[in-house]
Amino acid sequence: MAANSNADFWRCINLLKLQLQSLDRIDAMQKSSDEVDEKSIVKPKTLSRDEAITKLEEVILTIVEDISQNKPPSLKYNCRNSWKNTRFNSAVGIEMIDDISLTEHRFDSIASIGKFAATLRVMAFCYNLLQQDTYATKRDIYYTDVPFFGNQSVVDSIIDNIACMLKVPRHCLHVLAASKGCIAGDLRYREHDGAYVDCNDSNSGTMVSSHVQGIYNLHSDAKFVLVVEKEASFQRLMDDNVLQRLHPCIIITGKGFPDVNTRMMVRRLWCTLQIPILALVDADPHVNKEHALSFDAHSLTVPVLKWLGVLPSDITRLSIPHDQLIPLTERDKSKARELLDRPHIQSQEVWKQEIKTMLSLGFKAEIQALSSISFNFLSETYLPVKIKHGRWI
Repeated sequence: MAANSNADFWRCINLLKLQLQSLDRIDAMQKSSDEVDEKSIVKPKTLSRDEAITKLEEVILTIVEDISQNKPPSLKYNCRNSWKNTRFNSAVGIEMIDDISLTEHRFDSIASIGKFAATLRVMAFCYNLLQQDTYATKRDIYYTDVPFFGNQSVVDSIIDNIACMLKVPRHCLHVLAASKGCIAGDLRYREHDGAYVDCNDSNSGTMVSSHVQGIYNLHSDAKFVLVVEKEASFQRLMDDNVLQRLHPCIIITGKGFPDVNTRMMVRRLWCTLQIPILALVDADPHVNKEHALSFDAHSLTVPVLKWLGVLPSDITRLSIPHDQLIPLTERDKSKARELLDRPHIQSQEVWKQEIKTMLSLGFKAEIQALSSISFNFLSETYLPVKIKHGRWI
């Protein structure tokens, strides 16, 4: 099926684009009219280098003052691992509410003194980066003292904790994350250092920028963005010439659970291009950690994203062979039931129904299962037909 010769295909995409743009304007108006409630929401503020330095100095000054008064110093910030201090906002996604549930690392506590010391160590590194006006990756920080940190995930978590503590986006600390995502299609831009990037130039995609905030002169004629969960499915679509079949479009993958840069890029594409964002993911109640980064939701989420597939209802509708399905484990079932209770799912009746369908079937399905119907079913039939008929939720 040649999508570019099918008027219904593009008519459906254009209609969705108008609907999403209208919803975005309505949500923006509702958001601005709710000023009292908005004051309690954490909204990271992008600071200049000097302002970020001052913020760090204020934290250290508080510690010095505590020590001078013979009080055990501590570090406090909004807890990033609790649903109690979050709320669902249709215009933003999951937001963090200030001062509801706090995490504290105390110098006089055996349980937290290690985290206290490691946090100060990373803060000192960030302070030096800001003073020298240079950037480093989280990996760079980890390798300054591998025995001390013990694990890369320790540094990753501390960086996010510091950003949460100071209420700033992570890039304000001059710390970048190494990108793992790939992007391809009708998209051109310049990196922060002036390098020109054309995402149409590679057969395997272009690495997502590690400095998404710094890209500029972004241009595209794409009609929609397709977010693909897995790298294997992304590459399969590339090999099947999906960029030509569905031209003009952009496809992007986070190669599994998306990294921050991939999420920021998707957000940037929506804010700049205002075109539909469609998601192609496994029908799987995989671990959802949206609350861990809820403090920075305003730069990471895309509430207008539509779930194109694979939907649990697709399993029976397409008669996917039983041997291609994966039985739900007890952990999967527990996660699915947990999702049904979350605020951002409670308000989405169609999403709730899909999760209930998965539970009743007792199976989950990967994107690759579609290939069991026919080798090129995903690119030649599934995507064009679902988009043409607006079968997303």
